[in-house]
Amino acid sequence: MFILLPPSEGKAASGDGPRLDQGALTLPELAPARERVMAALAELCSGPEDTAREVLGLSVSQSDALKRNLDAATAPTLRAAELYTGVLYDRLGLSGLLDGDDALVRDRILVFSGLWGVVGPADRLPPYRLAMGVKLPPLGGLGAYWRRALAGPLGELTEGRLLVDCRSAAYAAAFKPAGEAAERTVAVRVLREREVDGVTRRSVVSHMAKATRGDVARALVSENVQARTPQELVSALQDLGHTVELPPAARPGTARAMDVIVRD
Repeated sequence: MFILLPPSEGKAASGDGPRLDQGALTLPELAPARERVMAALAELCSGPEDTAREVLGLSVSQSDALKRNLDAATAPTLRAAELYTGVLYDRLGLSGLLDGDDALVRDRILVFSGLWGVVGPADRLPPYRLAMGVKLPPLGGLGAYWRRALAGPLGELTEGRLLVDCRSAAYAAAFKPAGEAAERTVAVRVLREREVDGVTRRSVVSHMAKATRGDVARALVSENVQARTPQELVSALQDLGHTVELPPAARPGTARAMDVIVRD
């Protein structure tokens, strides 16, 4: 089983480890694709600041991210487990899990990135700022760019494994399992359930969804869940105290959404 995660918008601002070694990253064969993105990002950030901020979706107060992008090749690094912050990662506690069982966590977690495509939790990375939804000149939309680059290597890495997809839509665009792979993919959807005027209603939530996905991912890793099918995944999470439902797939050869129900 692999758990597919988005990065966080918020990231640590500095590291204290050795400079980037692309050969040591998960899927080192992606190095040429990563280098092209790094070069395009450096060119953008070395040009007019207003243009770079507009392309990257940054405010004036976030201009320091441009320098971090320019320094990415030589800056001190830190593990992805410490680089990514925010609600999902706070609840997941990835750094502590990694310290507790390095091999297990490495074999369960994949983090998607606009700059690196996909990385592992122990990969050492410099601070940076580049979202998957960016259209980066001259490469274009990064979702489509990484979808082409990741299809072969990531498809091979995840072959035969259940995929628990906790990514947001922008990052899901970078890797879209199809056919048999889609049938062993479960997208985690979080629904808020509450009673309104005596009627039980459900709605999709956003901020709470990040926390809940972090809780689900932590439970799967910390309890060493060995699910091989969507049904086994649901059963395991129910045994761990989560309220989970698995609606039918929309059609054969497509991923299923697994609903995690949270109540007020």
